[in-house]
Amino acid sequence: MRILIAPSGFKESLMADNVADCIEKGIRRIIPDANIHKIPVVDGGEGFTKILVNTTGGTLHEVVTTGPVGEPVNSHFGFLGGEVKKTAVIEMAATAGLSLVPKDMRNPLLTTTFGLGELVRHALDAGAERILIGCGDSGTNDGGAGMVQALGAKLLDKFGNDIRRGAQGLLDLHSIDVSGLDPRLKNVQIDAACNPHVQLCGKQGVARVFGPQKGATPAQVELLDEALTHWGKLIRKTLKKRVIGLPGSGASGGLGAGLLAFLNAPLHPRYEIIMKYQKVAEAMPEMDLVVTAEGAIDFQTPKGKVPAEIARIAKLHGIPVVALAGTIGRGSRDNYDFGIDAFATILKKPCTLESAIQDAEKLLTSAAERMLRSIMVGFNMSNRMQRTALALAA
Repeated sequence: MRILIAPSGFKESLMADNVADCIEKGIRRIIPDANIHKIPVVDGGEGFTKILVNTTGGTLHEVVTTGPVGEPVNSHFGFLGGEVKKTAVIEMAATAGLSLVPKDMRNPLLTTTFGLGELVRHALDAGAERILIGCGDSGTNDGGAGMVQALGAKLLDKFGNDIRRGAQGLLDLHSIDVSGLDPRLKNVQIDAACNPHVQLCGKQGVARVFGPQKGATPAQVELLDEALTHWGKLIRKTLKKRVIGLPGSGASGGLGAGLLAFLNAPLHPRYEIIMKYQKVAEAMPEMDLVVTAEGAIDFQTPKGKVPAEIARIAKLHGIPVVALAGTIGRGSRDNYDFGIDAFATILKKPCTLESAIQDAEKLLTSAAERMLRSIMVGFNMSNRMQRTALALAA
């Protein structure tokens, strides 16, 4: 049996390559000699840089940046191998990701993307001619304001003082001055891989959709949306660029708007970028089964998440797709209409989130084994029915 394992990571738990290894281990308990091809898929979030660097034979560079709560964090950027232009790859999660925000400090009014701007500067200092930025797994909601502050833009209140970092500062924003923006940005091509389904503000804005996942209370969600609406309007007034209502403008807590407005970065659906390097489509025709995975399967999965995108490609070749998830949530059945033939949680019984994260490798490996046992039952039944049909025909 030829099996493609193409999972995403489990947020704050396992990277995509770890997930792929666990699934392979579970499958080999049942079919030791299975022909397995692994493509850990990164959606712009955690692991984006390291996996693309490894895939292309590039180089990784360790640096220290300002983390989402203002403390120094160990971070990194990379250079892709085999590119005509010297291409740096950066993931915002490596400096402003949710996993870097202590659980008792999760207030997206306060967290900042300042470290992302520092990563861009590091890449420029290292000679980048092109910069590829992955947007995902953010712990911020500041519209990229911190990033542009780190790159030299001035965001001022009505008294001419720098606003506070974080979305709370946007509520006091009175004027934008880009005269001090790093001049090297004008000579570098910057592309962003993001979720195109997320809006900057409004009823479907990023604050309302993702703010609670980052620790925002209902009252804070309203303040966040107010801050991003004000940010978008002032960008339109000052820079003559429309970001409100644009696809992807709300990606990573509104970072998409900041990238588009200040860095002139086109917002690409992340799979346009990722599939160029990871060659998932090229691997599909040879496969009998595709196994994908993500932290949650729910109503958001069809909106650009890894399992749905993998399933879409697999269905072009008529290949069955199964998915494993940490949790199964509201609207999960919608995924049947998007090419996922079956899905299951890795949990065997109720447990705390902390326990699930701690035991994720063991749970995922066991779930992959159970899944394949079920598949083999169906396979054996099909073979038996075919033999019976042939015997009756004879």
